[in-house]
Amino acid sequence: MTTPEPSQAATPPPIVEARQVTVRFGTFTALIDVSFASPRVAGHGEFITIIGPSGCGKSTLLNLIAGFLRPTEGEILVKGSPALRPGRDRGMIFQQYSSFPHLTVRQNVLFGLEINRKELKIDAAARLAKAENLIEQVGLAPHRDKYPHQLSGGQQQRVAIARSLAMEPQILLMDEPFSALDEPTRLEMQELLVELWNRIHPTIFCVTHSVSEAVYLAERVWIFTQAPGQIAYDIRDAIPPSAGIPPLVAQERAEFKEAVFVVTEAFRRVSNGIKNSNSGLIRPQQQARP
Repeated sequence: MTTPEPSQAATPPPIVEARQVTVRFGTFTALIDVSFASPRVAGHGEFITIIGPSGCGKSTLLNLIAGFLRPTEGEILVKGSPALRPGRDRGMIFQQYSSFPHLTVRQNVLFGLEINRKELKIDAAARLAKAENLIEQVGLAPHRDKYPHQLSGGQQQRVAIARSLAMEPQILLMDEPFSALDEPTRLEMQELLVELWNRIHPTIFCVTHSVSEAVYLAERVWIFTQAPGQIAYDIRDAIPPSAGIPPLVAQERAEFKEAVFVVTEAFRRVSNGIKNSNSGLIRPQQQARP
């Protein structure tokens, strides 16, 4: 049997793919006919932010990818296989602080490593070293022995990020992770997340209600229609890179302001239910332009 040449090798499946996904809760349709693919190119996952009207299915999509829900119709695939249950390859960070209150920062970050130690096959010293490294990366080294009630909101979200990254997930799901934070802390956390993504390169799906946050964090912005939710706009070319640029500096740049305009205008059209001249609502994956 002839070994295929590299050029003939099978293309790996997308990290996450949705195929005509519809989700119904009783008589309410949360998502309808959602399709997309998020590839991993040269070891780099995409950073996708998701905005849209309240109740349009953004969080439902995250729960589908996480394996907490199953589609009513269609399918969600993770690395080519149906997402039937949660897995270590997917981490999730919620709006509410989710640290274990009886564990210190170090113990929280170690938690997943400890309960999966047999499958991970790393000894106690290696687990501790990994946890300590992540605690350093998220800037919590001086607080490693504190309990969650002794930390600020921003520090607690740093713990959640470190705990999720400890399992080295290929996919990180974030549901309005910074919405409960004050503005200075929120900007600080945005910068930290962009830095970590550029260093570690997981695929990230992040729900937010802030257009500026969506543009700063991501390289790809999805805008959902009102329920039943669909991807009305998939905006990529207009989004400038933000690695190494503090949020307040980025926001003053012309290309950032242009991107915010593009996303805001697309969001306005979706919120107003504006139809195009071809076939009803704005088609999925259509690029927005000023």
